Amino acid sequence: MNSHYLTRREFLAATALAPFIPQTNAPPNIVFIMADDLGYADVSCYGRRDYTTPNIDRIAAEGMRFTQAYANSPVCTASRTALITGRYQYRLPVGLEEPLAANSRRDVGLPPEHPTLPSLLKRAGYGTTLIGKWHLGWLPDFSPLKSGYDHFWGFRGGGLDYFTHKSGPANTDSDDLWDGDVKIHQSGYLTDLIGDRAISAINDYAKARQAFFISLHFNAPHWPWEAPGDEAESQRIRALAHYDGGSLETYARMVRQMDLQIGRVLQALEVAGIATNTVVIFTSDNGGERFSDTWPFTGKKMELLEGGLRIPAIVRWPAHVRGGSTTEQVAISMDWLPTLLEIAGGKADPAYPPDGISLVRTVTENTPAVRRKLYWRFKANKQRAIRDGDMKWLEIDGNTFLFNVVSEPLERANLKNRLPDVYRRLVADYADWEATMLPEDPRSNTGSFYGSEYADHYGNKRK
Repeated sequence: MNSHYLTRREFLAATALAPFIPQTNAPPNIVFIMADDLGYADVSCYGRRDYTTPNIDRIAAEGMRFTQAYANSPVCTASRTALITGRYQYRLPVGLEEPLAANSRRDVGLPPEHPTLPSLLKRAGYGTTLIGKWHLGWLPDFSPLKSGYDHFWGFRGGGLDYFTHKSGPANTDSDDLWDGDVKIHQSGYLTDLIGDRAISAINDYAKARQAFFISLHFNAPHWPWEAPGDEAESQRIRALAHYDGGSLETYARMVRQMDLQIGRVLQALEVAGIATNTVVIFTSDNGGERFSDTWPFTGKKMELLEGGLRIPAIVRWPAHVRGGSTTEQVAISMDWLPTLLEIAGGKADPAYPPDGISLVRTVTENTPAVRRKLYWRFKANKQRAIRDGDMKWLEIDGNTFLFNVVSEPLERANLKNRLPDVYRRLVADYADWEATMLPEDPRSNTGSFYGSEYADHYGNKRK
């Protein structure tokens, strides 16, 4: 056995990554994988204990894992608005929907004229495809094809049955599966169909030698709680917003099936010979729901507690991102637009400057974390929050708190009386920021979980 110990200089030379240089002659492909309502610890590389996710874990083993990644909102439409625009969702009426309801006014949606991540990448020469969930507005006024995507295969609403592909009661004609702007009927478990379509898109782009951006937005593990083989459960359920179904075992099978499809996508990239020049990102749209593991945080979807906002976020980019690395850099959904534009050699529209920051240096050089100041608002229960450094001010239904979410992530020790100057400063900073955003719309949809639904929310009553 070689007993020679590497010097620091030898170690750095042996493990050096290629410096970040935009590949103008061969721009990197991008596969952006987003789960739906996946909690921070719902994959095994973030701590899930009762099942494993080997393919998602592989992305982390071959890339960088963020330990302080946030969603822009604890619910899907608002968070997806921020992701696709790179800006706080509160700048647009659609971003005030928590989430966008099927019976919303037809003039609510992502404006086709607004620059988006796919439209800006398209300007940079990329082919763009959305596979899976949209939830940013309905036809005829709004569509992925009107907002920068060349191709769309998936669904427009917030959730749909995994077998019938209906978005409402099972006895109504509410099919919500589309190929472009044409409604289609296709049998199969939705997670598998999404995986099949992603592999087909990868192969098509590879054959055409076209740089591509694929938004791969699974609906898993969003309700209804149906795993592969649960057709009988699908028939039993008469409406998607049910509360008598699901289990930890069902949830595990749903997540593992999504992980399986992600493994097939990674394999397709390898078979096509383009894995080395493809950025793969895995994350969630918001924090977890009823069967999620959000440890070490409390709270869930639709809440500004850390459990409703903290999400897994992993980046793999061979030869640029060191495998098995982690970062404590605070990141948020709207950071991905400036990050991916920099990687692709694209530019933001100067009329719509991003609120997010580029994370390129973080992922390629593992630079020291920079301090961030981030803001959230949620209409249900009058929730407000700001994080500045390690400190977080939070208001829920008139109750106010000051937490150090790094040293005390459970958000139990209220420091507002111990640190009154910090408390007052964050309150003032939040008020200054909120004055620059759209006010809450009394007509906008919002939601929460109540004591009639969850026993652990016994004090939360509908108003």
